[in-house]
This record gives sequence, structure tokens and C-alpha cells, in this order.
Amino acid sequence: MKLSVLIKAFTLFVSVSFSPQVFAEPLHIGDVAPEFTLTDQHSNAISLSQYKGQWVVLYFYPKDDTPGCTKEACSFRDNINHLINQHAVILGVSIDSLESHQDFATKFKLPFSLLADKKATVSRRYGTLLNLGIVKFTKRHTFIIDPSGKIAKIYRDVDPEKHVQQVLVDLKYLQKGL
Repeated sequence: MKLSVLIKAFTLFVSVSFSPQVFAEPLHIGDVAPEFTLTDQHSNAISLSQYKGQWVVLYFYPKDDTPGCTKEACSFRDNINHLINQHAVILGVSIDSLESHQDFATKFKLPFSLLADKKATVSRRYGTLLNLGIVKFTKRHTFIIDPSGKIAKIYRDVDPEKHVQQVLVDLKYLQKGL
């Protein structure tokens, strides 16, 4: 077999196997938020529909107990009273296991649900799953969902240190608009 054929075959394999892939069409503001049911760190089944009539901050993050994810989760924890005062529910989602979520939530005393999307079904539906072939993880994206179940705000560039403050500002603005 010629070397050029081997190189082309290898290049094709690498481009298919290791190229970033997102598995859903991107969601847009005004879209109905995709429904889901996942298990949280307390082994409770949590469905988006159970929060109909409330504001939901649905945040996706790559990995429990990593520096950026810990900063973001602890910032939500530290601002939980502000978020509750704005009538918002916080739900964190990653493809980590239920056990990993339990350890992470306990270690950092997180007072909100961390949802285990082990099969990445919800992450795919929200367009947050990044598949690099041998590694896959959830990208750091957040969706504010309004009381009617529609997406009111999407954050695709999230700075874990400043994100929650921006969410608080935007929630206040969005709530005035309804």
C-alpha cells in the first residue's frame, strides 16, 4: 500500500475520531427548553417540568472538583440567597456520575441540585456536549429558563469567577421584562 494512501486514511480517521462534535442544533433565546429528568446527588429524580412557573438557572459544567467548576459552583452557593430572592432555582449538570456529584456537593456544601447526565442525553439536547473522540465533557454553558419554560438567556462564554454576578444582573433585567 502506498504511503500517501495510508496518510489519507490516517488523516480521515483522526478527523472523524478526534474532531470536536456537538450533537444538537444550537438552542436560541425564545426556544422551548428541552424537557429532561435526571437524578441529583440526593438520588432524587429532577425534571425541568417540575419548575414550571419558576425561573431556572440551568448550568452545564465540565467536571466535578476541578478549579473552574469549583469556583463556579461555590459562587452559586455563596449567592444562593440572592438567587432565591430573585425566585430562581439553580440546577447544575455534568456527565459525571451520581457518586462524583455526591462527593462534590458534600465537600463544598452545595445547596442546589447537581444532576448526573452520565449518558450525556441532556447535554446533547442542549448542545453542550463536546466529544473529542477518546474524551467527552460538557462545555461550560448556562441557560436561564423563564417561568413559561422558554429560554430567556444563553451564556456560551462563561468566566467562572464573574458568571454568577452576570446571571444575577440578567435575571433582574429579564424579570422586569415579563
